[in-house]
Amino acid sequence: MLVDFFCEKKVISYKSCITQLFFLHFLGAGEMFLLVVMAFDRYIAICRPLYYSTLMNPRVCYALLLALWLGGFAHSIVQVALILNLPFCGPNQLDNFFCDVPQVIKLACTDTFAVELLMVSNSGLLTLLCFLGLLASYAVILYHVKGQSSEGKKKAVSTCTTHIIIVFLMFGPAIFIYTRPFQALKADKVVSLFHTVIFPLMNPVIYTLRNQEVKSSMRKLLNQYVVC
Repeated sequence: MLVDFFCEKKVISYKSCITQLFFLHFLGAGEMFLLVVMAFDRYIAICRPLYYSTLMNPRVCYALLLALWLGGFAHSIVQVALILNLPFCGPNQLDNFFCDVPQVIKLACTDTFAVELLMVSNSGLLTLLCFLGLLASYAVILYHVKGQSSEGKKKAVSTCTTHIIIVFLMFGPAIFIYTRPFQALKADKVVSLFHTVIFPLMNPVIYTLRNQEVKSSMRKLLNQYVVC
């Protein structure tokens, strides 16, 4: 990225573009499946606390971790396989700042309707189903904690609220990008920027704000500025 800032011509080779696309979807799908695993973990911890140590033992955790990365790899390799079969005649100018499926497909010199349909079903439908499943799981968890003590309820709501914020920030742009036909819209670049740059920067900040020591330090810092 730093090299590109100082280059007049922003050029990326075909192999590098495919590699970038692969890792974008591999890591993105891996994180998406990780959020699903986290939701399952929170459900067991809050709704079935007595079974937690039995169900979420280290072997199960390792199996879930392996499954989510294998799922990300399978998702990404399907995307790459469909792209590699397309003919590209040029001029190959991407209408974005990185290589992704919608932009690369537009460069193909053939009818891409069937490929776009497969891409939407692979990325869009998968993203939408995971999003709806996550919302349903957190709704069940929040409904379950209604009858708990105020301290337990506060802790559960705090944990779930953080996860729900992350879910909306990650899945909102992804659903906008991948659940519709690949037609250029003015908002595409802004949403892509949020999805690939802003959200990853916000992610650790959102999780860190759950730390009591960080909250206490931020309050002291804010109070100093208010007093001054």
